[in-house]
Formats: sequence, structure tokens, C-alpha cells
Amino acid sequence: MPTYNKLVRDRIPEIIERDGRKPETRVLNDADYMQELRKKLGEELEEYLAADNAVAAVEELADMLELIYATAVAHGATPHQLDMIREQKAEERGAFDERIYLHKVSED
Repeated sequence: MPTYNKLVRDRIPEIIERDGRKPETRVLNDADYMQELRKKLGEELEEYLAADNAVAAVEELADMLELIYATAVAHGATPHQLDMIREQKAEERGAFDERIYLHKVSED
């Protein structure tokens, strides 16, 4: 029997049961949940960086976005609030649309 010891999406136990297997799970406390969210986000980032095509990369980005929203909620913010902060920062400081790469800044 494989051991995973990792945070999974809410419907994974249901999917495992539908396959005729029996998952062993527990609900995490707040501190463990935050730790596992961060760990899972790191795993998804590694998977994104290893993606070898655009379809796989976008799939991993979607997983990361789901985790980012869950982490925002764990920090007391809604996904909508997170998006509003992102939009405000983009308005004030810009986004990354123009692909600007800062090499250095000289002092006058």
C-alpha cells in the first residue's frame, strides 16, 4: 500500500474510493494546513518548471492558482481580495506585459 503523506484536493478520497481502494485521511489543523499548503505550492512550482510543453505548463499554473487561492483564504483573504490587490499593484507599479528586464541602476 503506497504512503503519500501530502495535502490533496478535496475530491481525491472520493476518487480513490470509486476505484475500489480505501484512503486513510485526516483533517489538518491550521498550522499543519499552512505548512502543507506551502509545501504543495513548492511541489507544483517544481512541476511547472519541469513542464516540457505549454499545455502541461498551463495545467501546473492552474494547480498553483488553486493553491494560491487556498493559501489566501488561510491567511484570511478571499480570492476576490487577492485579485483586487493584484490589480491595484498592477495599476500602481505595472504588470509584466512589457517584458522589461532591469540590468542595473546608476547613481547620478
